[in-house]
Amino acid sequence: MSTKLNDYIKSLIFEGVSDIHFKVFRPPLCRVHGVLHPFDAPVINQKEMADLATQILGPENWEKFSKLHEFDTSYSIPGFARFRVSVFKQRGSISIVMRIIPFEIPTLDSLLVPPVVKEIAMSSRGLVLVTGITGSGKSSTLAAMVNHINMNKQCHIITIEDPIEFLHRDNKASINQREIGVDTENFSRAFRAGLRQDPDIILVGELRDLETMEIALRAAETGHLVLSTVHTTDAKETVGRFIDSFPPYQQKQIRLQLAANMRAVISQRLLEKADGNGRILAAEVMIVNETIRELITDPEKTNEILKTVESLREQFQMQSFDQAIMDLVNEGLVSVDEGIRNATSPNDFKVKLRFGKQEG
Repeated sequence: MSTKLNDYIKSLIFEGVSDIHFKVFRPPLCRVHGVLHPFDAPVINQKEMADLATQILGPENWEKFSKLHEFDTSYSIPGFARFRVSVFKQRGSISIVMRIIPFEIPTLDSLLVPPVVKEIAMSSRGLVLVTGITGSGKSSTLAAMVNHINMNKQCHIITIEDPIEFLHRDNKASINQREIGVDTENFSRAFRAGLRQDPDIILVGELRDLETMEIALRAAETGHLVLSTVHTTDAKETVGRFIDSFPPYQQKQIRLQLAANMRAVISQRLLEKADGNGRILAAEVMIVNETIRELITDPEKTNEILKTVESLREQFQMQSFDQAIMDLVNEGLVSVDEGIRNATSPNDFKVKLRFGKQEG
């Protein structure tokens, strides 16, 4: 890959940048702490955009892109950073979005993930889902969980990713990372094959469809730890979305299977820090114990998940978003306004804030 291209990309990156957007007839854009800003850089014309895409993709992937008009891949600048890249067509022109992936794999401590997630990561079996909107740090948390397992457990880990993001080196664990379109055809095929490859743990980048969900449940049922992501906002929605993905005639059985095999749901939101210097994680954690299992099994009680998670905080280290956000506000890490904006129940959050002040 050309040094000129790498130098150009490097020149666009500074502290806090998470994504770079390239679009014809305007300068590149950068996302800093969740907000998109234009660079003070020259406008990109159509030829420059095509050259940029060609160099990033390489001849083989460029040919695939020319047929499909969209292509996801990874790109690396040696010794600097890796990128998750999406190249696509819009209004007949090429656009590119690059997400920065640090070479250094984050730790659960550095991400400020609740300590109980270390225990969840070391589970011997079950389904663990990390959820949240795009850009909420799901991939980083999954990578940190794999890293924690790798440092502490002798086991075989298979990851199925599109594309591979963080690169793991074997420590105590043996890790095989498979990339969609490079090492395997699709998620479901790789997942089925993975069950025949003597895995202890299978990480699937995302549960995108019914087939992948079915395989994930089966894998958890047969004694594997399955780690994956879902684009849902919280634990209650995750349970509902998972069950509703199946046809009505299957849903009763899926409830039973999910209740028996789900280990935990970790849901994430990134909030702006009070000092304006970046964002900080607020995480909801639901651990599936006997009480939660009953709520998943009974459709009349599933709506009670949130209040049950809150009530079991001290005993089982669970927490809701509002509890996590309240901690951040009380510690001065997040402003009151930011806390209210991101709370699941803003009105209840305000009441608890006032009550807390009166108690103090």
